[in-house]
Amino acid sequence: MPETRAIRVLIVDDHQVVRRGLRTFLEVQDDIEVVGEAADGSAGVAAAEELRPDVILMDVKMPGTDGVEALGQLRERGNAARVLIVTSFTERRTIVPALRAGAAGYVHKDIDPDALAGAIRSVHAGHVLLQPEVAGALLAQEGGGGGRGGSLTDREREVLALIARGRANREIARALVLSEKTVKTHVSNILMKLDLADRTQAALWAVRHGIAD
Repeated sequence: MPETRAIRVLIVDDHQVVRRGLRTFLEVQDDIEVVGEAADGSAGVAAAEELRPDVILMDVKMPGTDGVEALGQLRERGNAARVLIVTSFTERRTIVPALRAGAAGYVHKDIDPDALAGAIRSVHAGHVLLQPEVAGALLAQEGGGGGRGGSLTDREREVLALIARGRANREIARALVLSEKTVKTHVSNILMKLDLADRTQAALWAVRHGIAD
């Protein structure tokens, strides 16, 4: 059997001790490779362009270009890296903008090391990582396509529920006995009907409106 390529990870945090601690732990994981570090969002975007990591561990509050701005720049450049927010801030005003900017998940800096490795694997696999604080922050928000759910077909609602449970297209196709191409079409229709930018926003919308289990 051919070896599976390690998940390439970039660490973006303004505290050197945090970067060092994350690197020390992740380097002992057989399936994770730390390919670089950056001390702020601007440097993180540049490093992401050069190194092409699979997953970026990104702090939110950093001097200069913060995590939310960096997320926007990565999206503008079409960078395909999945961004996992790793921060000590759990306020709604911090969490929600980061998720809306395209983060694939959110974890607190005091997360158990093994759980962090699991989170990296999860977002790399295409899943959306929603911790209770994140779902709670979203539920407290107003607006955001609330009246559009009625335009979804029954099948689209089934697909959306599975997106909210962190399922990738291949898994959704298997669960609903559909082709992966058909699932992609349903996902595109869902995003268009709900006026959402990506799967993360769709998952959050589903949690907020009671479609997720």
